[in-house]
Amino acid sequence: MAGAQPTADLQIPRAAGPALRIPAAELRWRFSRSSGPGGQNVNTTDSRVELVFDLAASEALGPVLKARALRRLEPRLVEGCVVIAASEHRSQWQNRVAAQRRLVELLQEAIKPPPPPRRATKPTRGSVERRLAAKQRRSAIKGQRQGRLQLPDD
Repeated sequence: MAGAQPTADLQIPRAAGPALRIPAAELRWRFSRSSGPGGQNVNTTDSRVELVFDLAASEALGPVLKARALRRLEPRLVEGCVVIAASEHRSQWQNRVAAQRRLVELLQEAIKPPPPPRRATKPTRGSVERRLAAKQRRSAIKGQRQGRLQLPDD
């Protein structure tokens, strides 16, 4: 993605199945002045980039993937849209590439299938014995702190 066109369609590689393609028409760009390093250049160029992707209205994702992504990204959504801001570079072009890269990573994580459910298992006999032995050792240490006089057994 290093030399990728920020205005071209986005490719989202997937482990299972073909890569997803988000048309450039579904991406909206906003530009503003950035803060941070850059000297006087910052005051004159709109290098800060906001990439807006309307996830709720997108046709690029199937219904299952879209529902999964909407559920996982719900806290990040603003009116059904994912908003990614990039201002770490002095160049608007580099910020556009960075914003696209972040969107791809975010969507890849959001559409991943859920992990298999955990199978309930019992602790092994050895682990139970080790836990109980550790509890007895700890109890003995704390018992020594009591300062009780122990009478000798006659």
